[in-house]
Amino acid sequence: MRTKPVAATALLALGLTACGAEIAPAEKPAAASAHYPVTVDNCGTKLTFAQKPARTVTNDVGITELMFALGLSDRMAGYVMPDDKGQIDKVAWKGEYERTTWLSKKVITKEIALDAKADLVFAGWHYGFDEGSGITPAAFKALGVESYVLTESCRSGKGGERGVMDPLEALYTDLANLGEIFDVRERADKLIAHFKAQIDATVRPVNHPSVFLYDSGQDKPFTAGRFAAADEIIAKAGGVNVMHDLADSWVTTGWESVVQRDPEVIVINNYGSVSAEEKRKFLKSLPALAGVSAIRNDRIFVMDYVDLVESPRNPAAISSLAQYLSLPALAR
Repeated sequence: MRTKPVAATALLALGLTACGAEIAPAEKPAAASAHYPVTVDNCGTKLTFAQKPARTVTNDVGITELMFALGLSDRMAGYVMPDDKGQIDKVAWKGEYERTTWLSKKVITKEIALDAKADLVFAGWHYGFDEGSGITPAAFKALGVESYVLTESCRSGKGGERGVMDPLEALYTDLANLGEIFDVRERADKLIAHFKAQIDATVRPVNHPSVFLYDSGQDKPFTAGRFAAADEIIAKAGGVNVMHDLADSWVTTGWESVVQRDPEVIVINNYGSVSAEEKRKFLKSLPALAGVSAIRNDRIFVMDYVDLVESPRNPAAISSLAQYLSLPALAR
């Protein structure tokens, strides 16, 4: 979980669902492979694996579904995820969720990883990893457990700021790296190609509406800068993220900056204890926003958390947002 914070014609082994997500066939036990050892670059760090990880623990929904999309549920010891991230019994990976152990509804800890006999922890900065709590790749390394960091969350080298590449490139990088780590690179490459084709086929508005992403916060809004997946989802859907100039992924800003940029559309990130409808009511009741175009014209669109963080649902999220941005009411 972040803290303050769904077509190709030949998919071979991949199955396309109505929501745009892909399910790869379950991984079969493999004989010893000449593929190993294998080394990947993860946030500027070289990681070497002598063999395929067998007991991966993931933190958060998007990260977990990256494993499911590659057919790697049988290489997982379980996942950690709050139960405020949507209804997982209605998604493409329902079967994978049912076959995989839900280890905790809080956040990953050393104890959870050790109890699960994890050989790999897949999380991210502010998606489980946090220096303040001592839950870091270095801490797991000291326990004999490898870590893979979600590329959307890579530190940029400027303090705690995150982001080292365009968000969709981060998604493709993680799929390719996981393909190498788990020796399913062909599967990963086909999934990447499908996602790119799906995005290329998206019909976008020609007027490029300005969009503000509202995650949470009342005194100050928590939103998406240019290195958050939401930024490129907005761009590929034909919109313009009004906070694109913020050189971070998920970041706090001020209401005055929202007013100054006067977004035509507000996208609500739906998750957490505060419902999307409650967030909508708050935004419409905030005096400072009364003159903002999106509020005056009631142009507020709700998207699920997993659509807006790095996940295999990003391509379908682009399509759904593009449809909304293309509505005649938004045409200038």
